[in-house]
Amino acid sequence: MLIYLMLTVTVLLVALNIKSLREEGNNCIYGGITRQQLKSRTSILAVFVLLTGVSAIRLNVGNDYSNYVEFMHRAYSNAIVPTEPGFNYLTILIYKLSGFENYVAVFAVFAAATMFLFLTVLRRKSEDFWMSFMMFMFLGYYFQSISTVRYYLALSVAVFSAFYCIERDYPRFVLMVLAGALFHKSLLVVLVLYPFACIKWRRWMLGVLGLICISTLFLKDFYLDIAIKLYPSYAGTEYLSGGTSKVSILRCVAVLVLALYVLREDITKDRELRFYFYCNLFALIFYTFGSFLPTVSRIAYYLTVTQILYVPLLLKRMKDERIYGMNLKKVLKVVTVIFCLVYFANYMKGAAADGVRILPYETIFFHELPATLSERGFG
Repeated sequence: MLIYLMLTVTVLLVALNIKSLREEGNNCIYGGITRQQLKSRTSILAVFVLLTGVSAIRLNVGNDYSNYVEFMHRAYSNAIVPTEPGFNYLTILIYKLSGFENYVAVFAVFAAATMFLFLTVLRRKSEDFWMSFMMFMFLGYYFQSISTVRYYLALSVAVFSAFYCIERDYPRFVLMVLAGALFHKSLLVVLVLYPFACIKWRRWMLGVLGLICISTLFLKDFYLDIAIKLYPSYAGTEYLSGGTSKVSILRCVAVLVLALYVLREDITKDRELRFYFYCNLFALIFYTFGSFLPTVSRIAYYLTVTQILYVPLLLKRMKDERIYGMNLKKVLKVVTVIFCLVYFANYMKGAAADGVRILPYETIFFHELPATLSERGFG
């Protein structure tokens, strides 16, 4: 765990030097760059190298690491594998370029692509880079990318593509989502969810949505059958048990309450604000009324990932109000950091458990990968 704690502290300190493009504005010196822009660019490069490096040199770290190695071997051997074609063809390409089954390079490429997309979004779109990055680290997005490789690449594609949808650049939005779906097909849900989050919802539309929510109390089997038809690989598996997260529900409620308090009548004023608000509202609906759906959290994560941008935006736009002699804006910033820190501590307590397995941290320099199923003669 020490390596993770050292990494987290280091990148958070380096990130203090980074300002997003929105924070920097359009200032420049004679067509060049300002000192702050130079600090931001060099610092974000350092953060990218550190995060990618720690992820890239790991060995047998992550919930599905050995399974992925097995899938890579089978894809390279032209055997049938359950992974998407993008993952399979990327593996084959890297293996052929390397001249051997270089699974470490495949994981390194995934790590680099995931970090590049997440950091690019934070750099371009956050209104408070450090707060967004702090949430990215403490809420486990980085560490889960080590455990769940394909899904978190898809998640980074989702948040990156969201702004094409917000800006009505639908061709790029669709193409990017389709490209990301070649690595994890669950990404396709954002083709529906993100445009819905951008539209102006009328009262009658919200009424219909409410009726659909109520209908889930009586038609669970009907909706579950639809879900299985869309994702037949879940049929007869443990995923059909569904499930929800009280902490995630609490997060969504807290964010929505904060948004109502800060923005009031402007809560859906423009497409970006509207997108953030409805993403969190839809996530809350999925967690409460759609808990019976298989892996509902995967759908909801595509919506709640917006919190790393929405919460800093809300805190930035708060007025400097004083309650009992305290600056409410500063108090809520401190509360946000404390909540995220507690979340991080709790996450790390279970970091060695099944489903996460990012501990113990081992590297390619001092450890060897246990024999896979194929090497043991079971493949």
